[in-house]
Amino acid sequence: MLQTEKSDLPWLTKSNQQGRDVLAAQHILQLKGLCVGLINETKLDRSEEKTIIRRVLHGDTAAYESLIAHYQPRVFATARKYARRESEVEDIVQEIFIKAFKKLDSYREEAPFEHWLMKISVRTCYDYLRKHQRNKVSSFSDIAQEDFDLLEVIGEEKHPTREKQEAINKLVHDLLERLQPAARMVITLLDIEGKSVKEIAKITGWSVSLVKVRAFRARKQMRKILEDFNQEKYL
Repeated sequence: MLQTEKSDLPWLTKSNQQGRDVLAAQHILQLKGLCVGLINETKLDRSEEKTIIRRVLHGDTAAYESLIAHYQPRVFATARKYARRESEVEDIVQEIFIKAFKKLDSYREEAPFEHWLMKISVRTCYDYLRKHQRNKVSSFSDIAQEDFDLLEVIGEEKHPTREKQEAINKLVHDLLERLQPAARMVITLLDIEGKSVKEIAKITGWSVSLVKVRAFRARKQMRKILEDFNQEKYL
């Protein structure tokens, strides 16, 4: 694990919020890109997490690095479902860990820390989608015909080649980018991650009925996108 000398960070002893924010940002920047190397080095059980969280809340802010190291791969994986450019993914991850750091005193130990962190992660990704929504044109000229042909084999091949799986993932990402933020969020959570309506409601803060409505509208929008493509490819 990366070590940080207190003598190099004179603001470590400060209790002000700005010092905590800067510390979180610095640790994220240090650890960014090192996920693979840290996955097997940092294993935390719930009791260890609780101990670390208490240390952070009592002033040992450098201990937050252990939580970053443990959860960074999961948070990166979540962010990559909503952003394509790696620079954007890194910005989202940094924002997630800073938010979690700032809100750490609101965490309640009776619930798993991972669930609490994933709520922050998903909601931060949703904020990103709403803020950076790209205006996709209706034309599918930027998607190759051979990529769309993959739709006909999805589900038929149990073990597609690596190249074909990567192409399928890219196609799904392209289609999702054409959805409205709420639609993309609910499709990702419901159909890609396989979460239940109740789980999605808990993660997003939406009501169960709202999740159902948004899921219905999202699937309708997705069908419309595919229908438009089928019409366009024969023109």
